[in-house]
Amino acid sequence: MTQRALDSSGEHSPGPTRPAMIDAGAELDPVHPVEPPPPPRRPDGLTTAEVAERVARGEVNDVPVRSSRSLAEIVRANVFTRFNLIIGVLWAIMLFVAPIQDSLFGFVIVANTGIGIIQEWRAKKTLDSLAVIGEAKPTVRRDGVAAEISTHEIVLGDVIELGPGDKVVVDGTVVEADSLEVDESLLTGEADPVIKRAGDPVMSGSFVVAGGGAFTATKVGREAYAAQLAEEASRFTLVHSELRSGISTILKYVTWMMVPTAIGLVISQLVVKDNNVKDSVARTVGGIVPMIPEGLVLLTSVAFAIGVVRLGRKQCLVQELPAIEGLARVDVVCLDKTGTLTEGGMDVTEVRPLNGSDEAYVRQVLRTLGSSDPRPNASLQAIIDAYPADADDAESWTVTEALPFSSARKYSGAAFTEADGTASAWLLGAPDVLLPEGDAALAEVGQLNEQGLRVLLLARVQGDDLDAPGAAEGAAPTALVVLEQRLRPDAGDTLAYFADQNVATKVISGDNAVSVGAVAGKLGLPGAENTLDARRLPSDPDEMATAMEQNAVFGRVTPQQKRDMVAALQSRGHTVAMTGDGVNDVLALKDADIGVSMGSGSEATRAVAQIVLLNNSFATLPSVVGEGRRVIGNITRVATLFLTKTVYSVLLAILVVCTQVEYPFLPRHLTLLATLTIGVPAFFLALAPNKERARPNFVRRVMRYAIPSGVIAAAATFTTYLLARHHYSGEDALAAETSAATLTLFLVAMYVLAIIARPYTWWRLGLVAAMGLGFLIVLVVPWLQDFFALKLVGTTMPWAAVGIAVAAAALLEFVWRWVGRRFGM
Repeated sequence: MTQRALDSSGEHSPGPTRPAMIDAGAELDPVHPVEPPPPPRRPDGLTTAEVAERVARGEVNDVPVRSSRSLAEIVRANVFTRFNLIIGVLWAIMLFVAPIQDSLFGFVIVANTGIGIIQEWRAKKTLDSLAVIGEAKPTVRRDGVAAEISTHEIVLGDVIELGPGDKVVVDGTVVEADSLEVDESLLTGEADPVIKRAGDPVMSGSFVVAGGGAFTATKVGREAYAAQLAEEASRFTLVHSELRSGISTILKYVTWMMVPTAIGLVISQLVVKDNNVKDSVARTVGGIVPMIPEGLVLLTSVAFAIGVVRLGRKQCLVQELPAIEGLARVDVVCLDKTGTLTEGGMDVTEVRPLNGSDEAYVRQVLRTLGSSDPRPNASLQAIIDAYPADADDAESWTVTEALPFSSARKYSGAAFTEADGTASAWLLGAPDVLLPEGDAALAEVGQLNEQGLRVLLLARVQGDDLDAPGAAEGAAPTALVVLEQRLRPDAGDTLAYFADQNVATKVISGDNAVSVGAVAGKLGLPGAENTLDARRLPSDPDEMATAMEQNAVFGRVTPQQKRDMVAALQSRGHTVAMTGDGVNDVLALKDADIGVSMGSGSEATRAVAQIVLLNNSFATLPSVVGEGRRVIGNITRVATLFLTKTVYSVLLAILVVCTQVEYPFLPRHLTLLATLTIGVPAFFLALAPNKERARPNFVRRVMRYAIPSGVIAAAATFTTYLLARHHYSGEDALAAETSAATLTLFLVAMYVLAIIARPYTWWRLGLVAAMGLGFLIVLVVPWLQDFFALKLVGTTMPWAAVGIAVAAAALLEFVWRWVGRRFGM
């Protein structure tokens, strides 16, 4: 896997065989046969003219990166629904057989649909603009110059450079490989990295875990099947949404109830009763329309869409709407220390020579190590910043071999030819990995780790096979490099927020567990003193789950262990969120219930995460949790309103069919009631602040309240209606009976609204009062009385209607409190 120097004959020095990179001026011994030379070390890529030719031929990577639904999909999803079809047919009928006021429900649906389209379109524009900011920008060589371009600008034959954390964006063939290791787990399910050599294929959707290189694009656009597969399998895998699936379940049950009830009502009103046909049709439609909870789906999508817009203003890209809900349900957050609790950069505070090593010599080794890696990680970058290379170094010290850092190995390395011709080989990495237990140097390392400092060991090794399994054996400790990590100023407040919300926080890092625990302790993480070295973590999933629940900080964790840890927590019923920014976090991000990536993270982490924090601020997470809780809590409230209406509408229709009486309401009556007791207040309640902790079993909790509320409302309304039928007589009796029944139903529905609006604030009380005032205005303004066919006759029956509503309200209060005590709110 390491790059070998060639001897004078052009043959490989001992080590793993793979195509070598040959200098242009090297002379080969003609006596010894050699393999054909591989492609040039740095192909210049396509010229501008060649790119233009390929664009003209359509050989462009034009597969769109779908960050949200298209406008056509949004319109289709909001307009062409099952319930809109039913309501559209009924609306068309009513336009022919009844006055315009009985067709108001159709205009309400048109307005609701328009609102849904506009809000989701706003969310789409927010998503798309943020997606451009967070889009992967591969480095492509053209005309001999490497530059970042958008993924969709890649053409067939482009030479694309790769480094640690880069995502392979199109299919291709490797032309350069410098210890290149590619993870193809998102495509094949195989977690072990694959070593890639010149000539090997690479597939889109895979990503680089170590080393670097370049490849030529061989399939772009829709021909790159692997690109489409990876996009569907990784970035847009649907997050499980209990809210979405719960509403689908509710709508399915509503359809089952609605169809037979509507058929019975049609037969009852048109056949059994010898009424005026137009009036019978109007009352039949009046019985069917309120059964449909048409606004429930609308308000859910609007609530999600507005959540996306709100988070977008905070530079948070939600790659999938239900991810907002998912994070609100999370009870365990797994954090990667680097880039999450600490900022990406580090500073070298000191270098401590060991075993009598010369400090000047140690610095020279570190200086040359820094120049050996073209893509240094944060630790090596800190060393480069502290000990920058100069021209004299480049001439006096020569790098003969380089081993990039790997999360699995926990070290990097290089071999040099020093100024005096001496050959030396070095490893730089975790002291407790490079040294055996009990080594004297580890005691000093432990003291530094307890202060929250990060410590790297520079060790000299024998031989030049740096990536061999036993390369670290016999390593001679030469110096300790002490690094200070920059704590994120807002990390402490974020950890405190999760602790206050009873969300367990687990810090999972590849660094030393004691050092990580010290950092977490500085930030006030509860249980930071409970640290565990992942090398001592049990492999049994159940035992691992126990260890995960008992400890808060884990160090020396490998990428595969991060994945196993997430699975172990999920096996105990936890909903797990994983945050990270490095390539070593990808597998765990993919398997977690919710993956959260930093915007500065690798392309691979941004690709698999459902939420990307483009501002790289861990402090944005509480806002995401808050949005999720607002959506879940508020939709639960308004769902109860909508389903209460569905329940009482179905029961009223059944009672009418069984008693063979006229249906009491015209569509205009129920449109008025639905607008004042459900439509307008539900819109405000769905978008209001809500910090209630998300709870499971959405359907069960909604139906526990909606069913008894609907039963009580139907019983009270039908009782009033039957009393009014006995009280009134004459030609206008039905209008008087309808008005009395409408009064009872409105008052009961208003009390349901008043319960759902709790806990009261000034604006909630104002909302309930405004809805009551609206109904009162309809009752007292003459032209509104005529328009809605609502006129209370006499005093006896109206007061009886109020009395029945008061009794129903008392029963509602008792039932809601009983359900709350019995099952919990």
